[in-house]
Amino acid sequence: MKKLSKVQQKQQTLVMSVADMLEEQARNEIPGMVQCWFDVEYHLFPGSLLLCFQFEDEPALEAAKPDLLKWQKRLSAAMLKKGVILKDMRKHLTFTLLGPED
Repeated sequence: MKKLSKVQQKQQTLVMSVADMLEEQARNEIPGMVQCWFDVEYHLFPGSLLLCFQFEDEPALEAAKPDLLKWQKRLSAAMLKKGVILKDMRKHLTFTLLGPED
């Protein structure tokens, strides 16, 4: 894996802090939420950011889907507080059954 530049390291730290904060909130508010993970191509940041909330099973995922927009708004607001504007908040957070290795 290529070494990250100083700017990319700052971006990674920023994304990790937001992901950790949202993961803690989601675990408290959404039954069946297992973990939050993200994928990003730093040279295309913030457009390439994808945060995923992983669920333990299909029923938990289906029960959480009505709240997806609320969590997308929370991600957008949290990133904005850090000085990062997400142009289309709906593209940057998704609910899934897949893990980061899948």
